[in-house]
Amino acid sequence: MTASIARMNLLLHGVDDFHIERADTLAEPRFLTRDKLRTFDVVLANPPYSIKQWNREAWSTDPWGRNFLGTPPQGRADYAFFQHILKSLDPKTGRCAILFPHGVLFRRDETEMRKKLIDADIVECVLGLGPNLFYNSPMEACVVVCRAAKSKTRRRRILFIDALHEIARERAQSFLSEEHQEHIVQAYRAFRDEPRFAKVATLEEVAARQYNLSIPLYVIRAATNDTDAGPRSLRTAWDEWKQSSSTFWRDMDALVETLDGLVESKATDG
Repeated sequence: MTASIARMNLLLHGVDDFHIERADTLAEPRFLTRDKLRTFDVVLANPPYSIKQWNREAWSTDPWGRNFLGTPPQGRADYAFFQHILKSLDPKTGRCAILFPHGVLFRRDETEMRKKLIDADIVECVLGLGPNLFYNSPMEACVVVCRAAKSKTRRRRILFIDALHEIARERAQSFLSEEHQEHIVQAYRAFRDEPRFAKVATLEEVAARQYNLSIPLYVIRAATNDTDAGPRSLRTAWDEWKQSSSTFWRDMDALVETLDGLVESKATDG
Protein backbone atom coordinates (compact mmCIF):
# COMPACT_ATOMS: atom_id res chain seq x y z
CA MET A 1 0.00 0.00 0.00
CA THR A 2 2.75 2.47 0.95
CA ALA A 3 4.66 1.76 -2.28
CA SER A 4 1.50 2.35 -4.33
CA ILE A 5 0.79 5.64 -2.55
CA ALA A 6 4.40 6.72 -3.20
CA ARG A 7 4.03 5.99 -6.92
CA MET A 8 0.77 7.95 -7.13
CA ASN A 9 2.27 10.86 -5.19
CA LEU A 10 5.27 11.09 -7.53
CA LEU A 11 3.09 10.94 -10.63
CA LEU A 12 0.73 13.60 -9.26
CA HIS A 13 3.74 15.87 -8.77
CA GLY A 14 4.98 15.31 -12.32
CA VAL A 15 7.87 13.00 -11.43
CA ASP A 16 8.19 10.10 -13.84
CA ASP A 17 11.83 9.09 -13.29
CA PHE A 18 11.84 7.03 -10.11
CA HIS A 19 12.66 3.60 -8.73
CA ILE A 20 10.58 2.24 -5.84
CA GLU A 21 11.30 -1.00 -4.00
CA ARG A 22 8.80 -2.68 -1.69
CA ALA A 23 10.45 -4.37 1.31
CA ASP A 24 11.31 -4.02 5.01
CA THR A 25 14.10 -1.42 5.09
CA LEU A 26 15.60 -2.64 8.36
CA ALA A 27 15.34 -6.38 7.72
CA GLU A 28 15.83 -6.47 3.97
CA PRO A 29 17.39 -3.37 2.37
CA ARG A 30 16.89 -3.44 -1.37
CA PHE A 31 19.12 -0.66 -2.68
CA LEU A 32 22.40 -2.54 -2.96
CA THR A 33 25.60 -2.37 -5.04
CA ARG A 34 28.01 -5.30 -5.09
CA ASP A 35 26.76 -6.74 -1.81
CA LYS A 36 26.97 -3.35 -0.09
CA LEU A 37 24.43 -0.66 0.63
CA ARG A 38 24.06 1.68 -2.30
CA THR A 39 25.07 5.24 -1.37
CA PHE A 40 23.44 8.50 -2.42
CA ASP A 41 24.28 12.21 -2.59
CA VAL A 42 20.94 13.20 -1.03
CA VAL A 43 18.49 11.33 1.21
CA LEU A 44 15.16 12.85 2.27
CA ALA A 45 13.25 10.66 4.70
CA ASN A 46 10.22 10.47 6.95
CA PRO A 47 10.71 7.15 8.78
CA PRO A 48 7.85 5.63 10.80
CA TYR A 49 7.84 7.09 14.30
CA SER A 50 9.11 4.89 17.14
CA ILE A 51 7.92 1.51 15.86
CA LYS A 52 7.99 -1.28 18.43
CA GLN A 53 7.74 -4.39 16.26
CA TRP A 54 11.13 -4.88 14.65
CA ASN A 55 13.97 -7.41 14.84
CA ARG A 56 16.28 -5.81 17.39
CA GLU A 57 18.30 -9.00 17.87
CA ALA A 58 19.21 -9.19 14.19
CA TRP A 59 20.19 -5.52 14.22
CA SER A 60 22.86 -6.12 16.87
CA THR A 61 24.79 -8.16 14.26
CA ASP A 62 23.62 -6.31 11.17
CA PRO A 63 25.47 -7.70 8.10
CA TRP A 64 25.39 -4.28 6.43
CA GLY A 65 27.22 -2.56 9.28
CA ARG A 66 24.35 -0.23 10.03
CA ASN A 67 24.68 -0.58 13.81
CA PHE A 68 27.79 1.62 14.01
CA LEU A 69 26.13 3.86 16.62
CA GLY A 70 24.62 0.98 18.57
CA THR A 71 21.40 -1.01 18.93
CA PRO A 72 18.26 1.05 19.66
CA PRO A 73 15.75 0.00 22.34
CA GLN A 74 13.03 -2.42 21.24
CA GLY A 75 10.25 0.12 21.68
CA ARG A 76 11.88 2.80 19.52
CA ALA A 77 13.45 1.96 16.17
CA ASP A 78 14.10 5.61 15.23
CA TYR A 79 17.88 5.28 15.50
CA ALA A 80 17.81 2.11 13.42
CA PHE A 81 16.32 4.05 10.51
CA PHE A 82 18.69 6.92 11.30
CA GLN A 83 21.73 4.66 11.00
CA HIS A 84 20.41 3.05 7.82
CA ILE A 85 20.13 6.52 6.25
CA LEU A 86 23.58 7.63 7.42
CA LYS A 87 25.13 4.41 6.11
CA SER A 88 23.46 5.11 2.76
CA LEU A 89 25.19 8.48 2.32
CA ASP A 90 28.09 8.94 -0.05
CA PRO A 91 31.13 9.45 2.24
CA LYS A 92 32.17 12.63 0.42
CA THR A 93 29.01 14.25 -0.97
CA GLY A 94 26.23 12.66 1.08
CA ARG A 95 23.75 14.75 3.01
CA CYS A 96 20.32 14.02 4.42
CA ALA A 97 17.28 15.67 6.00
CA ILE A 98 15.16 13.41 8.20
CA LEU A 99 11.80 14.15 9.82
CA PHE A 100 11.73 12.79 13.37
CA PRO A 101 9.78 13.09 16.61
CA HIS A 102 11.52 15.41 19.09
CA GLY A 103 12.31 12.47 21.37
CA VAL A 104 15.32 11.46 19.27
CA LEU A 105 16.98 14.68 20.40
CA PHE A 106 16.96 13.96 24.13
CA ARG A 107 15.70 10.49 25.14
CA ARG A 108 18.00 9.09 27.81
CA ASP A 109 18.09 5.48 26.58
CA GLU A 110 19.56 6.73 23.28
CA THR A 111 22.25 8.94 24.84
CA GLU A 112 25.20 6.71 23.91
CA MET A 113 24.12 6.53 20.27
CA ARG A 114 23.54 10.28 20.21
CA LYS A 115 27.01 10.84 21.72
CA LYS A 116 28.67 8.81 18.96
CA LEU A 117 26.58 10.63 16.36
CA ILE A 118 27.60 14.06 17.66
CA ASP A 119 31.24 13.13 18.16
CA ALA A 120 31.34 11.97 14.52
CA ASP A 121 30.55 15.61 13.60
CA ILE A 122 27.99 14.85 10.93
CA VAL A 123 24.97 16.64 12.46
CA GLU A 124 24.76 20.01 10.76
CA CYS A 125 21.37 21.41 11.75
CA VAL A 126 18.44 20.62 14.05
CA LEU A 127 15.23 22.33 12.96
CA GLY A 128 12.12 22.38 15.15
CA LEU A 129 8.74 22.71 13.41
CA GLY A 130 5.34 23.77 14.73
CA PRO A 131 2.34 21.48 15.38
CA ASN A 132 -0.32 20.21 12.95
CA LEU A 133 1.81 20.52 9.82
CA PHE A 134 1.20 16.91 8.78
CA TYR A 135 -2.11 15.24 7.98
CA ASN A 136 -1.35 12.10 9.92
CA SER A 137 -0.11 13.71 13.15
CA PRO A 138 -0.85 16.85 15.19
CA MET A 139 2.47 16.61 17.02
CA GLU A 140 5.47 18.87 16.59
CA ALA A 141 8.33 17.33 14.65
CA CYS A 142 11.95 18.13 13.98
CA VAL A 143 14.20 17.84 10.95
CA VAL A 144 17.75 16.63 11.49
CA VAL A 145 20.16 17.63 8.72
CA CYS A 146 23.43 15.69 8.43
CA ARG A 147 26.43 15.82 6.11
CA ALA A 148 29.00 13.08 5.64
CA ALA A 149 31.68 15.78 5.22
CA LYS A 150 30.95 19.26 6.56
CA SER A 151 32.54 22.38 5.15
CA LYS A 152 35.45 23.79 7.17
CA THR A 153 33.37 26.70 8.48
CA ARG A 154 30.73 24.36 9.92
CA ARG A 155 32.89 21.66 11.44
CA ARG A 156 32.39 20.93 15.15
CA ARG A 157 29.35 23.19 15.22
CA ILE A 158 25.61 22.52 15.04
CA LEU A 159 22.92 25.02 14.04
CA PHE A 160 19.68 24.96 16.04
CA ILE A 161 16.61 26.60 14.49
CA ASP A 162 13.40 27.06 16.47
CA ALA A 163 10.64 27.48 13.88
CA LEU A 164 7.84 26.56 16.29
CA HIS A 165 6.01 29.81 15.57
CA GLU A 166 6.79 29.89 11.85
CA ILE A 167 3.35 28.60 11.01
CA ALA A 168 0.25 29.84 9.21
CA ARG A 169 -3.28 28.53 9.59
CA GLU A 170 -6.10 28.65 7.08
CA ARG A 171 -9.35 26.66 7.04
CA ALA A 172 -8.18 24.42 9.89
CA GLN A 173 -5.00 23.65 7.91
CA SER A 174 -1.56 24.53 9.26
CA PHE A 175 1.29 25.15 6.84
CA LEU A 176 4.57 26.97 6.28
CA SER A 177 4.04 30.11 4.21
CA GLU A 178 6.62 31.21 1.65
CA GLU A 179 7.85 33.80 4.16
CA HIS A 180 8.31 31.10 6.81
CA GLN A 181 10.16 28.86 4.40
CA GLU A 182 12.43 31.70 3.32
CA HIS A 183 13.19 32.61 6.93
CA ILE A 184 14.24 29.05 7.71
CA VAL A 185 16.31 28.69 4.54
CA GLN A 186 18.10 32.00 5.12
CA ALA A 187 18.94 31.01 8.71
CA TYR A 188 20.33 27.69 7.52
CA ARG A 189 22.46 29.34 4.84
CA ALA A 190 23.73 32.07 7.18
CA PHE A 191 24.64 29.54 9.89
CA ARG A 192 24.87 32.15 12.62
CA ASP A 193 23.01 33.21 15.74
CA GLU A 194 19.66 34.95 15.37
CA PRO A 195 17.97 36.01 18.62
CA ARG A 196 15.01 33.77 19.56
CA PHE A 197 15.27 31.85 16.30
CA ALA A 198 18.70 30.33 15.62
CA LYS A 199 21.77 29.42 17.62
CA VAL A 200 25.12 27.91 16.62
CA ALA A 201 26.52 25.63 19.34
CA THR A 202 29.92 23.98 19.45
CA LEU A 203 30.25 20.26 20.03
CA GLU A 204 31.81 21.10 23.39
CA GLU A 205 28.67 23.02 24.39
CA VAL A 206 26.50 20.08 23.36
CA ALA A 207 28.69 17.65 25.29
CA ALA A 208 28.37 19.87 28.38
CA ARG A 209 24.60 19.37 28.12
CA GLN A 210 24.98 15.59 28.24
CA TYR A 211 24.66 15.38 24.43
CA ASN A 212 21.10 16.63 24.63
CA LEU A 213 19.97 18.21 21.36
CA SER A 214 16.66 19.61 22.59
CA ILE A 215 16.27 22.94 20.80
CA PRO A 216 15.04 25.05 23.78
CA LEU A 217 18.35 24.33 25.56
CA TYR A 218 20.09 26.43 22.91
CA VAL A 219 17.54 28.84 21.41
CA ILE A 220 16.02 31.09 24.08
CA ARG A 221 12.43 31.93 23.27
CA ALA A 222 10.89 35.34 23.85
CA ALA A 223 8.20 35.78 26.48
CA THR A 224 4.85 36.58 24.88
CA ASN A 225 2.60 39.46 25.92
CA ASP A 226 -0.89 39.40 24.49
CA THR A 227 -2.35 42.33 26.48
CA ASP A 228 -2.52 44.52 23.37
CA ALA A 229 -3.53 41.83 20.93
CA GLY A 230 -7.26 42.48 21.26
CA PRO A 231 -10.06 39.90 21.58
CA ARG A 232 -9.42 36.40 20.27
CA SER A 233 -11.85 33.80 18.99
CA LEU A 234 -12.47 30.67 21.03
CA ARG A 235 -10.88 28.61 18.25
CA THR A 236 -7.73 30.77 18.29
CA ALA A 237 -7.47 30.57 22.06
CA TRP A 238 -7.92 26.78 21.94
CA ASP A 239 -5.23 26.36 19.26
CA GLU A 240 -2.82 28.55 21.22
CA TRP A 241 -3.48 26.57 24.40
CA LYS A 242 -2.83 23.26 22.65
CA GLN A 243 0.39 24.63 21.16
CA SER A 244 1.69 26.05 24.43
CA SER A 245 0.71 22.88 26.30
CA SER A 246 2.51 20.56 23.88
CA THR A 247 5.56 22.83 23.94
CA PHE A 248 5.56 22.84 27.74
CA TRP A 249 5.48 19.06 28.04
CA ARG A 250 8.08 18.59 25.33
CA ASP A 251 10.40 21.01 27.08
CA MET A 252 9.69 19.35 30.43
CA ASP A 253 10.64 15.96 28.96
CA ALA A 254 13.92 17.41 27.77
CA LEU A 255 14.56 19.06 31.15
CA VAL A 256 13.88 15.84 33.06
CA GLU A 257 16.21 13.91 30.77
CA THR A 258 18.94 16.51 31.33
CA LEU A 259 18.50 16.53 35.13
CA ASP A 260 18.53 12.73 35.23
CA GLY A 261 21.79 12.76 33.32
CA LEU A 262 23.33 15.30 35.69
CA VAL A 263 22.23 13.32 38.76
CA GLU A 264 23.69 10.11 37.32
CA SER A 265 26.93 11.93 36.43
CA LYS A 266 27.33 13.33 39.96
CA ALA A 267 26.54 9.93 41.49
CA THR A 268 29.26 8.35 39.36
CA ASP A 269 31.78 11.05 40.24
CA GLY A 270 30.95 10.71 43.95
